[in-house]
Amino acid sequence: SRTSTAQLRGELLRLFGQEGEKGGMTVSVTSFGFKYGIPIDADTVIDVRFLPNPFYVPEYKYSTGRVKEVADYIEKAPVTREFLGKLYDFMDFMVDHFKKAGKTQFTIAIGCTGGMHRSVFVTERLGSHLKEKFGHVNVEHRDLHRNRIEHDVTDSSEG
Repeated sequence: SRTSTAQLRGELLRLFGQEGEKGGMTVSVTSFGFKYGIPIDADTVIDVRFLPNPFYVPEYKYSTGRVKEVADYIEKAPVTREFLGKLYDFMDFMVDHFKKAGKTQFTIAIGCTGGMHRSVFVTERLGSHLKEKFGHVNVEHRDLHRNRIEHDVTDSSEG
């Protein structure tokens, strides 16, 4: 047959009605710590170790990037706001083109040193952005459990 894989997939989606699920592609955003290794299933790896590190602020050291005060600390830096805008544009572009290529999965891995603060913050923000734009998105924090955590969103009224 002269039908490409992407064309065949498109025809199958058209025939079997999966096209209405915002493209039928699964997007996953995973935070991780570089000190534990890069996720082997990632399609794209983003390094956020250049963002302000809450680890060095004593009151944030054992709180995750999901805690409002920690998130505010990371987000208040101009570099963070600029980075998030560029990241959203880039990931929108990537997801659109992965879908057009007929891919069924797209995995984005966001890494910082330990996988507790910056990568968790960016993963949560990117996951929310992509959910608004593309529908269902899986958000995971691969290495969060490897860290000493004294405060997370589930520990307060924040979550």
